[in-house]
Amino acid sequence: MLKQFLPDEHVKSILDINPNELKKRGIKGIITDLDNTLVEWDRPNATPQLISWFDEMKKHNILVTIVSNNNEDRVKAFSDPLRIPFIFRARKPMGPAFQKAISQMGIKKEETVVIGDQLLTDVLGGNRSGLYTILVVPVAQTDGFFTKFNRFAERRIMNWFRKRGLIQWED
Repeated sequence: MLKQFLPDEHVKSILDINPNELKKRGIKGIITDLDNTLVEWDRPNATPQLISWFDEMKKHNILVTIVSNNNEDRVKAFSDPLRIPFIFRARKPMGPAFQKAISQMGIKKEETVVIGDQLLTDVLGGNRSGLYTILVVPVAQTDGFFTKFNRFAERRIMNWFRKRGLIQWED
């Protein structure tokens, strides 16, 4: 049961994800979370480093779609200046938003990776949808109100994985 929460890979930052490595895996599209994956949950815009990362993905013909449980105003304000497609109020870990993003990108699920900072939404949702998952360390030490509840459960799951040598993690 807990294996559904285990990511295929984990990295410190989304900036550590290399387009050449993705292409070697046959990845053509990224479904990424927004808050605490790309930027802090309370930062309205992308950082210069993140903009460069998006540009690198585009140069390598890797599509990106932001899939967030947040509201339309928040996700649109972040995504529109970058011209990145998005899905808001995604209801992750439920599958329909993942399937919609794959369909909109016009790729196969085997060509898709899900990147996020939460086991209970991003990793579980990606794994349940049969997608490759990458867990990133949250970019902020603080969380929005609802995410605080998830973090408590995630710490317990992560400790279980750590004790069994399934994952190494930085707090």
